[in-house]
Amino acid sequence: MKRSPRQKPTSARPRTTPSTNKGRIDAGERIQKVLARGGMGSRREIERWIEEGRFTVNGEKVTHGYRLREGDHLLLNGRVVKWEKYTEQPTRVLVYHKPVGEVVSRRDPEGRPVVFTQLPRLTVGRWIAVGRLDINTSGLLLVTNNGELANLLMHPSTEIEREYAVRILGEVSDDMLERLKTGVELEDGEAHFDDIRFYAGEGANKWFHVVVKEGRNRLVRRLWESQSVKVSRLKRVRYGPAMLPERIKPHSFYELTADELKMLMEFAGMKAEKGH
Repeated sequence: MKRSPRQKPTSARPRTTPSTNKGRIDAGERIQKVLARGGMGSRREIERWIEEGRFTVNGEKVTHGYRLREGDHLLLNGRVVKWEKYTEQPTRVLVYHKPVGEVVSRRDPEGRPVVFTQLPRLTVGRWIAVGRLDINTSGLLLVTNNGELANLLMHPSTEIEREYAVRILGEVSDDMLERLKTGVELEDGEAHFDDIRFYAGEGANKWFHVVVKEGRNRLVRRLWESQSVKVSRLKRVRYGPAMLPERIKPHSFYELTADELKMLMEFAGMKAEKGH
């Protein structure tokens, strides 16, 4: 007598798919949080990519609310995203003293030195520069392994103060300073200094400290040059609440303490992590 075929229990849990995300609400981390931490974009940008259908996980389109879980095969525009390296990791922030001559880039086609070769190696993730300094500008460069923090610190809506020490070659009058504070027309629109303070110097070379809240390319130089004077030296000394310590020499860096990191994250509108 033949045995009847073995039937599967009717109570077996159905398989879930990424498109529905059923059964996964409490599993893993939201995709936009993971990828923003890795510096792929802001959370809003990544949410827009989800709406545009640019992500797939395990062959299925990703929907809002999807949480990445161990073993998920993630593609963005058909290309593999190794998202595991962006999973939960302690946030680190370095204050790097960039010298003149270094490029804020991972590689330079002209073979010039780049800042990232001067930083400690990360076992997980990568360093992300908060803004840029051109090759002829020295001073404070913030770098972090938290892409979401970097995006918040760079976003135009935050209007974070950047303070520069600048040496001017040429005659600087009170009228010139007033124009620079009121606003002058540049090729990409009006701009101004939010603060200007005389610092030191006599004769043709004088040092000023200036503050801007924009990250436009070469903005400090272009503002001064619009007044027919020359910037002979330019050094960033502050970015928001982060200062460049005098003891940190060029090519060197300082890592924020737990209290300093907590203050910076709260300044950017982020909750401080546990343990900080």
